[in-house]
Amino acid sequence: MPQATAAVADSADHVGAGHAGDSGSDRTGPPGAGSDFAPLLRAVKGQGLLDRRTGRYVLDITANTVALGVVITVLVSLGDTWWSLLLTLPLALLWTRTAFLAHDAGHSQISGDRRVSRWIGLIHANLLLGMNEAWWNDKHIRHHANPNHVDKDPDVGVGALVWTQQQAMGREGFARRLARNQARLFFPMLLLEGVALKVYGFQFLRRQRAGERAVSALLMTGHIALYATLLLTTLAPGRAVVFALLLHALFGLHLGLAFAPNHKGMEMPDPDGDRWGHLRRQVLTSRNVRGSLLTDWFLGGLNYQIEHHLFPSMPRPHLRLAQPLVRAHCRSLGIPYTETGLVDSYRQALTHMHEVGAPLRRGIPAGPLRDTGGANGGKQGERKNVRVR
Repeated sequence: MPQATAAVADSADHVGAGHAGDSGSDRTGPPGAGSDFAPLLRAVKGQGLLDRRTGRYVLDITANTVALGVVITVLVSLGDTWWSLLLTLPLALLWTRTAFLAHDAGHSQISGDRRVSRWIGLIHANLLLGMNEAWWNDKHIRHHANPNHVDKDPDVGVGALVWTQQQAMGREGFARRLARNQARLFFPMLLLEGVALKVYGFQFLRRQRAGERAVSALLMTGHIALYATLLLTTLAPGRAVVFALLLHALFGLHLGLAFAPNHKGMEMPDPDGDRWGHLRRQVLTSRNVRGSLLTDWFLGGLNYQIEHHLFPSMPRPHLRLAQPLVRAHCRSLGIPYTETGLVDSYRQALTHMHEVGAPLRRGIPAGPLRDTGGANGGKQGERKNVRVR
């Protein structure tokens, strides 16, 4: 499903509440006309914050490509030595920048031409990283449409980790032991994410149409072939394996550190309750991380997660500029706008994961959970983060 997330961007940016059939409390009239989101949308458009920054992205892509080339050149120049392992750190950082660019292409932030955006995504994700941009977009559109919704957001579905006590109580065997201790295992598990992303991408190939599948498979296979050739012609086989494992571990950890603060531990809509409108759906389930320009760089600008979810096609350089408008709008409506520091964001996410596993640590047998307590997903009205006053 190429360019899947662009659909979210279009609906959010041009319709207002953004999803057909939405009966959320944002709306007081026709879509985009009488919703609580509409005035904010007009203000953001009026300041040109939805205009694309193609020139800026050309510079970013060029700089990232040159930096990758420099690291590879140094790797080849060093030859077969354990000192080459030091290059895994800058390479992991650059791989994560590459992933951010693929993410932005999927949101049509770089170009308004769907074909151009798709090819930028294919080159950065499939060829440079060995990830399947179609898999990412398919997953990411569902996340953006219903963040933190246990039935609709794949990011909080049952997987290696669980996000509600109900999910935890359904686990058995090794999965149950994992859920019981998932907070302390979270960061170590991120070390496996770099490899897992490649595996998920190849598994998704069978769901793609024949033509798309051929292109995706060719580019991902090309990545593996080029990558293996580079390492095996530069390093001895043992060092090459260690280099690859360390690089993927650092890459997965960095990606996880960038995405973990965004939604974990935030409110989770009740699947059986009233549907929220676009504004509340995106703001109440998202957390911003404040910090310096270094924080912005480390988290790829996605620390402005509230603004990103409200305006998915907004170029990342504009998210910081949109923040005062969004924060003031939320204050005027009495909607909590959550923002915290980087370390505290991890603490809150891990605290939520720890609470999810609490029934398992108490030895409650598997089965339906009657009294879910604070970590059943909702956290309605509870707010440990910083609010706008």
